Amino acid sequence: MTAIRCDVEPIGTRLLIRLSGELSVASAPRVRAALLKCLVEQPDAVVVDLAGTVLVEPAAATVFHAAAQHAARWPGTPLIFSTADPGLSRQLGRGLAVHASVDEALAAKPGRRNPVISDVLLPVSGAAQRARDLATCACARWRLPHLSGRAGLVAGELVTNAVVHAQTMLDLRLTLGRRYLVVAVRDGSSAPPVLPGPASADPLAPRGLLLVDAMSRRWGSTPAPGGKVVWAALAT
Repeated sequence: MTAIRCDVEPIGTRLLIRLSGELSVASAPRVRAALLKCLVEQPDAVVVDLAGTVLVEPAAATVFHAAAQHAARWPGTPLIFSTADPGLSRQLGRGLAVHASVDEALAAKPGRRNPVISDVLLPVSGAAQRARDLATCACARWRLPHLSGRAGLVAGELVTNAVVHAQTMLDLRLTLGRRYLVVAVRDGSSAPPVLPGPASADPLAPRGLLLVDAMSRRWGSTPAPGGKVVWAALAT
């Protein structure tokens, strides 16, 4: 085996991804991309079947920890692993949910679902105000009045950026995690957002991303089927 293959199958409310082939430092980015695309769909959980995986470089196993950390920040979907190989289980290390079979992993309780408030927005000028209103409502419901201003600003700027540059229907989602309030906007453009330099002379440069960068603990963009998701995490 010289390559890694990622096959995804929906099982009820969960996604099962079967990895087969050699997992190396070179193939790890493909695995990471496949896991992030599964997370974008925000299933009940993502189950990773490692029965057909050969770990040829121990350092490549860190891709699973990185994906699990990403999932914890956004969208709060648990990653659950399945392997009957005790050696591979040990190499995965602590901090990951590992089961001996796919059936056990699929049956595992995912834990408490993070509270979510979402809406579908048209790519029109009033979308940003709707995003700010929704963020204010979320902060009030979740008793986070100190985040209301920042969350509203971040939500408005992410939506504005999508309206201007993607010009497609938008999915706005606010998720309350244990440590972060995450604002995420999904649009129909695959072009990743670009953070302009402070001295950029381009009048069309997405300057709102500078505010998002300043107001959030971290932010990023994740490819999604038919587009992407841009998200920002605010520490609660």
